[in-house]
Amino acid sequence: MKHSSNKIINENGNIVEFKNVQIRQEEHIILRDVNLEVKPGEFVFLIGKVGSGKSSLLKTMYHELPLQDGYGFVAGYLLKYIKSKDVPYLRRRMGIIFQDFQLLSDRSVYDNLHFVLKATGWKNKKEMDVRIREVLAKVDMVHKGYKMPHQLSGGEQQRIGIARSLLNNPELILADEPTGNLDPDTSDELMVILQSICRSGKTVIMATHNYNLIKKFPGRTIRCEDTRLTEQQQEEFEFEVEE
Repeated sequence: MKHSSNKIINENGNIVEFKNVQIRQEEHIILRDVNLEVKPGEFVFLIGKVGSGKSSLLKTMYHELPLQDGYGFVAGYLLKYIKSKDVPYLRRRMGIIFQDFQLLSDRSVYDNLHFVLKATGWKNKKEMDVRIREVLAKVDMVHKGYKMPHQLSGGEQQRIGIARSLLNNPELILADEPTGNLDPDTSDELMVILQSICRSGKTVIMATHNYNLIKKFPGRTIRCEDTRLTEQQQEEFEFEVEE
């Protein structure tokens, strides 16, 4: 497979793999016996109530919550053994989209994206300019580069959040409740963008508790509930939502 040369995937062909993982904060166990395999190019929903462990699972993937027990492989790195100096390189292989956008309020859209490129080692101004235009085009926001975040709607701010996640051309996108602050129509528009990103070959793992989105945009669905992860079939899910 094309990614094996730079070790984005492991010997099982997975970009994310957890075996017998416990996710905890201090002594509090959030998820136990986590077993998960995600192949390149999959779109995976993580569903469950608020507090069920969806965000903690994503935070473990980008090493904000250190993994202490079990085998965790993400985008070429073994989480249990990763050195702190390598964490920025792990995060460069993924794009992270947050519920609350996390744009820098004191600078324009263009300067928000420029700041990320500079922080991740880009130096050539022309190349940076081209890359910013490319990612803004993917989310239909090229004409808004000069705007300040407060001049944008919530949906537009999240489009910039998605553009920011694509800057370093990551193989893996982690989206933590990306539509949580948005109305249904805007949420649908963003889902169309995320699914087109997935179709371009990226892996997308999206946490949500918006079950209507999953009915409209079917994907592989993993449920967090009672400290466990379980795979959920689309037909059971639809039956449950109708009830």
